[in-house]
Amino acid sequence: MENWTPWAGAENNRARALRHALAGAHVILAVRDGALLSLLDPPEFARAATASCENLHTWPVLVGTEGERDVMLSSPIILYDYPCVAAESPGDMYDATEIDEILALRTMTLTDDEKSAARATDTRAAAIIDRVDSLPGEVLERLHGAVRYLRKSAAKPESQTDTVPWWNPATDDSVSPETDHVQIDGVAVAKGSRVRLRPGLRRADAQDLFLQGRVATVEAVFSDVDDKQYLAVALADDPATELHRWHGRYLYFYRTKWNR
Repeated sequence: MENWTPWAGAENNRARALRHALAGAHVILAVRDGALLSLLDPPEFARAATASCENLHTWPVLVGTEGERDVMLSSPIILYDYPCVAAESPGDMYDATEIDEILALRTMTLTDDEKSAARATDTRAAAIIDRVDSLPGEVLERLHGAVRYLRKSAAKPESQTDTVPWWNPATDDSVSPETDHVQIDGVAVAKGSRVRLRPGLRRADAQDLFLQGRVATVEAVFSDVDDKQYLAVALADDPATELHRWHGRYLYFYRTKWNR
């Protein structure tokens, strides 16, 4: 979608022109007597066709009730299929493209004078500041993230006790994230190995897109309950790497096909 309406470009007309510029337009595609396919996770028979699609400045995702395939949003930002507002959100932040936790933390950094100035500009800004100022700690903690679905392990190790979570490596002596390794072109890759990141861009999120080609250090090798392997890595050129190591916060890459 493009707006071909002519505009003389005079600065004094800019504010008026922006009101008709379609800058915030969202295209919704719908189909009758048919079904749309996900471009993020297409069925096997359609992978070649979806791979040939070219989306310029748009990110088409299925919308509606999960499972429905008759409506697609041509989103200007990267989303997953069937996007929705998280249940943990305490209220409208008036910014559907951002994470509530980030907005709340940024608002907390404002000085009293800055908060007063923001309140005076807009009733919605005032509502955000008032909500953040009165946000209970347990609500802010919920904004940090939530696990929507955990698959129980089919077998429970005999050595496991109720005091040790099932996902803790201590429940299974056969795994050791600190010493386990994966084979990449015949080379054993383990903690301390240097790797170059090449995320699958068609199914990557916004952060992954900035990691293409970056060099990282492997910090651990993990296996989930389905024996799928993941590499925990830290960027080699990140000035906050040591801080991330101290917190144990890494980037995780799922094993599909290892390439050097």
